[in-house]
Amino acid sequence: MTFVCLFLLLCLYHFVRLKLTMEWLMVAFVALLLASQIRSEEIPYEHLISQIQACPKECHCPPSFPNAVYCDNKGLKRIPDIPPYTWYLYLQNNLIDVLSADALRNATQLRWINLNRNKITSEGLEADAIKVISSLVHLYMEDNLLTSIPSPLPAKLERLRLSRNRISRIPPGVFSGMDRLTLLDLQGNKLQDDAVTEVSLKGLNNLIQINLAKNQLNTMPLGLPPTTTQIFLDSNNIEKIPAEYFKGLPKVVSLRLNRNKLANGGIPKNVFNLSSILDLQLSHNQLTEIPVISSGLEHLHLDDNKIRSVNSSDICPPGALDDYLDEKGPRLRYLRLDGNEIKPPIPRELMMCFRLLRAIVI
Repeated sequence: MTFVCLFLLLCLYHFVRLKLTMEWLMVAFVALLLASQIRSEEIPYEHLISQIQACPKECHCPPSFPNAVYCDNKGLKRIPDIPPYTWYLYLQNNLIDVLSADALRNATQLRWINLNRNKITSEGLEADAIKVISSLVHLYMEDNLLTSIPSPLPAKLERLRLSRNRISRIPPGVFSGMDRLTLLDLQGNKLQDDAVTEVSLKGLNNLIQINLAKNQLNTMPLGLPPTTTQIFLDSNNIEKIPAEYFKGLPKVVSLRLNRNKLANGGIPKNVFNLSSILDLQLSHNQLTEIPVISSGLEHLHLDDNKIRSVNSSDICPPGALDDYLDEKGPRLRYLRLDGNEIKPPIPRELMMCFRLLRAIVI
């Protein structure tokens, strides 16, 4: 720090006396900022020593990352005593099957916890075991043995990842008051249509991404909040989409319905003609025709269906050939049609319609 200050004074002297360029002065200024930043992040020696001493013997607490405690891959069956200064706690790849209410009560500053790939069951998750971590923002409990979403949850939670469990139930009111939750990942569970409803999802007022892929859904999930922009529904058993389904979802940007049972009869003509959508994925379904798309769509995945031909007049948005230089013209950049029954060549009208197309796989 002292060296940088002397360097700054020297540069100022030369700037005045020798009329050096402004670049020299800027270099000195940046150096001073960096030094002050380093200074602000310095940890007192005594505090650092106390943190090292408080580190659980089963875990690793690197001095370079003083707010993190690494207890992963240790064969643990119980959570050790976690020091109160901990912000980030890594417990993945262990044998933990019980999470008691007292296990993390002292970790009052915990913001991030990774419990992936353990053996935690819903019965082994004691009441308030997670809610007591009031400062928690990220919770990862993937690849466990949960049958229900943990409840209650801390109100500050922003990301909840529960993929590849055995969840078949979403308790009513579990998301009540959780206005900060933006990501909910439930892929690879056992959720059926009666589990994903307006009642069970009530409270997700600011949700952005929901992942319900690889469940047991036969219909489009109900109750998604209007803030949702990314919907992942791959590998379910969905056969049709209600005509007005997206009326209450004005911000959908990415929709993935790969590996379902969708045929053209289950897709209303203009259901995908949404001004907000940029990425539409319908791979591995039973489509025989290309559905109507919006002019704003940028990525379209239709590979591995039963499409026999490409009718440019159907896929090309109305007026597209006249407005291709206009901002309202078609924005499609990527198109996948491989794995269908389409034979080349690609219709010339298709290329004329989508002038921004950069890649087409057929």
